[in-house]
Amino acid sequence: MSRLGRRDFLLATLGATVACTSPAPRPNILFIMTDDHAAGHVGCYGNPLVKTPHIDRLGREGVRFDNAFVTNSLCAPSRATVLTGCYSHLHGIRGNSEMKGQIENINRSLITYPQALQAAGYRTGIVGKWHLSHDPVGFDTWRVLPGQGLYFDPEFIENGVRKQYSGYATDLTTDFALDFLREPSDKPWCLVYQHKAPHRPFLPPPRFAHLYDDVEIPLPPTFDDDYQTRKVAAEAEDMRFDVSIAGDYKDLPANLTRAAKKRWLYQRFVKDYYGAIAAVDDNLGRVLAYLDQRKLTDNTLIIYTSDNGFFVGDHGWYDKRFMYEPSLRVPLLVRAPGAPAGQVTPAMAMNIDMAPTILDYAGVPKPASMQGQSLRPVLSGQTPADWRQSIYYSYFENSWQLAGKGREAMSDPSFQFFTPHRIGPHRGVRTATHKLIHYYAEGDVWELFDLAKDPQELQNSYGQTGTDTLVATLKAELDRLRQLYRDT
Repeated sequence: MSRLGRRDFLLATLGATVACTSPAPRPNILFIMTDDHAAGHVGCYGNPLVKTPHIDRLGREGVRFDNAFVTNSLCAPSRATVLTGCYSHLHGIRGNSEMKGQIENINRSLITYPQALQAAGYRTGIVGKWHLSHDPVGFDTWRVLPGQGLYFDPEFIENGVRKQYSGYATDLTTDFALDFLREPSDKPWCLVYQHKAPHRPFLPPPRFAHLYDDVEIPLPPTFDDDYQTRKVAAEAEDMRFDVSIAGDYKDLPANLTRAAKKRWLYQRFVKDYYGAIAAVDDNLGRVLAYLDQRKLTDNTLIIYTSDNGFFVGDHGWYDKRFMYEPSLRVPLLVRAPGAPAGQVTPAMAMNIDMAPTILDYAGVPKPASMQGQSLRPVLSGQTPADWRQSIYYSYFENSWQLAGKGREAMSDPSFQFFTPHRIGPHRGVRTATHKLIHYYAEGDVWELFDLAKDPQELQNSYGQTGTDTLVATLKAELDRLRQLYRDT
């Protein structure tokens, strides 16, 4: 049986299984994903400045995960992971771009959760950002931005046909979401509602462009990090505010000192970031209001998350990629039918868990290919005793160009296209208290952080006296997780 044929056979089997066993009614599913929305920049996660009342509502009425992580902090790989429930080395999307004619596509032998839902009788749709190299599969209808898309007057691809619209991308994406929800149907539905915002360059709509004009945004504690003890971080110069982001702002005052320029850029950057987030929240309110009006809220599984975390001035940076906490961690808020409201859980969740969770609530068997676990028992307030105690991270970004070449090759101008921000492949393990990172394309560079004593990850203690036993334990766990997730 061919790989494609096997996938089709499994989809047919899933559909037949659900048809025979599914009780009625099955919940609707609303999966909401933003782009580069860091967990520390949501109101219900403790940020007093950012305005997210509708996102915060999901935290009040659902479950807030304080330890939700991605497997690979980059847009396209993360989106493919959510769809397939697999790590990058299995689904095939390791980086964001076409590299010298090599285009990465999702491994088509894998079953995505929209395909499984569609086969089981769900009406499926996706609107907004897609950011994968092939057309959406498993959706009855799709209206997606090409590539990154534009904030203002963007094109959308509607079931294969490009059309340009007047307006703001976040508003338009929500218009399309409501169009989908209003379509008459007796089927349960799954809507994948994904925003471009708040991806850089941040362009809030005019109604939120001056929301923070009179506010001074506090600097993060690591804003003036000197990168001591962290060799790779010290060399990621083009992630720094004062080095490479000035081109986003044509009104940057002249003749500023380097320190003053860095602070001016930070203030503008964060205020625009928050303005773009405010537009997402405003539009989420429109969708939630529709569900309330139609009395659909109580029978709809709602998940809010982001494709990856983001450095918003942390360590003096913007962007993501590194396994440090602001990049690794994402917001995850889940409002599930029947689940107790207002929970905050420390249980470790990962983006490989999204697909199994959605299928579990839909009553659809999880395909054997999916590597995540359903969050349903956690959402029900009954976290299993054997729930994961560590997470595995694996960042690739076109690692086939760098294997064995190390930092010297990465610094060569001919390799800069293949190494965005000069961050090479690395992998690591994170427990509740510690993190071990291995930069294996850097000539065997390691970092060890005590997250209890050093939550800002400023002191790499790898190789220090007294850490040998801890390092051996973490390396053994790293090897175990590599084997578990077949990243060999």
